[in-house]
Amino acid sequence: MNRSAAVSQNHSPTWIKSSYSSGEGGECVEVAALAPTDTAVRDSKRPYADALRFTSGAWSGLVTGLGRSR
Repeated sequence: MNRSAAVSQNHSPTWIKSSYSSGEGGECVEVAALAPTDTAVRDSKRPYADALRFTSGAWSGLVTGLGRSR
């Protein structure tokens, strides 16, 4: 996972809000696919703040781990 330079200013990824995010100002997480295999995650309430960038392996591990914690 890398911080800060997750999304360059020259690249405008398509951000998708999590289905678990509420429209009432609650947890608002967005993800975007970055070429070629990375995934970025950001707080939709602060879209110009730093985003987190995950390699495909790290993202897969995170999603798997979160699924197990339910």
